[in-house]
Amino acid sequence: MSEYRLQQIKGHILTENKITGMTDSPSPLTIHVLNTAMGVPGSNMALSLYKKVPSTNAWSLINTRITNDDGRCPGLITKQMFTPGVYKIKFETAQYWESMGQTCFYPYVEITFTINDSGQKYHVPLLLSCFSFSTYRGS
Repeated sequence: MSEYRLQQIKGHILTENKITGMTDSPSPLTIHVLNTAMGVPGSNMALSLYKKVPSTNAWSLINTRITNDDGRCPGLITKQMFTPGVYKIKFETAQYWESMGQTCFYPYVEITFTINDSGQKYHVPLLLSCFSFSTYRGS
């Protein structure tokens, strides 16, 4: 069963996010934020997905979301929109840590990656603490 909730980012952006499990996601691109400092999912973190426009080298915004209680964003991009190219996910880490009364060294994390075969599924985890982060291509 899916549930809906309204979430707010710093009192300015109001979005409705469908909260589902990762298996319910039609997205060929999935993410999972893990707060390794506390051993919990990185929930309620704002993020933006971009694709590079080859002719201008500019970034085109595809979607903005907030991670769910499990640190995931189901439905981040549709299969139709997911074409070969260079993508970037920007995670708003400063807002995330500030919401817990903490400061961090990295105000945001940008992960840039290339998609050659859009028929595959891609998983991009972000392992995060106040002073470090790591990522890899997951399965």
